[in-house]
Amino acid sequence: MMNIKHHLTDDILMAYSAGTLPEAFNLVVATHLSMCDECRAAAASYDAVGGAVLESDEVATISDGAFKATLKLISEMPKDAIQTVQAHKPGIFPTPLQDYVGGDLDSVQWRGIGMGVKQAVLKTSKEASVRLLYIPAGAAMPDHSHKGMEMTLVLQGAFSDEDGRFGRGDIEIADQELHHHPVAEAGEDCICLAATDAPLKFNSLIPRIAQPFLRI
Repeated sequence: MMNIKHHLTDDILMAYSAGTLPEAFNLVVATHLSMCDECRAAAASYDAVGGAVLESDEVATISDGAFKATLKLISEMPKDAIQTVQAHKPGIFPTPLQDYVGGDLDSVQWRGIGMGVKQAVLKTSKEASVRLLYIPAGAAMPDHSHKGMEMTLVLQGAFSDEDGRFGRGDIEIADQELHHHPVAEAGEDCICLAATDAPLKFNSLIPRIAQPFLRI
């Protein structure tokens, strides 16, 4: 059982339930929920509230041909799009993330970004971006702050920064107020899932130069 100490905020859980988060953040939230009983229960309560609101709202009318048109669209989907669901094998990645990666850790297409750190940018909508980060044990990410929100979920190992220690299942939510210098814990490489809705603000010159090429 994971000892998760850093959880999602109520605001983020409500936004997730309402469907107002960008796809990149939805992926991080869904992955965390699959690992955290406490946040999953809270999300379910917000879903229940949303369902009650919908039940009390006025019934919307739809056209007579809407159902038939929906069935037609389903029948016209390419076969390869329908048959992409695969059995999930036990591993580091929870089911929501395996669906995006197409498997577990061995399916990731890593790209080195320096000092042994690697990343893999996942394909999502353009409102925000999400990537897997591989940080060797004992290595540090460049110190940085934020122009928007950054949400980081630990999948393996642990890291520490100005906000504390984050182990598997923990999630760190950073905004413009946080300036931090994450360092991976010794003993095990750290793998994280991180989403951002704006570029990071690096203090060092080299990360700033490389930033446009690394899409961070």
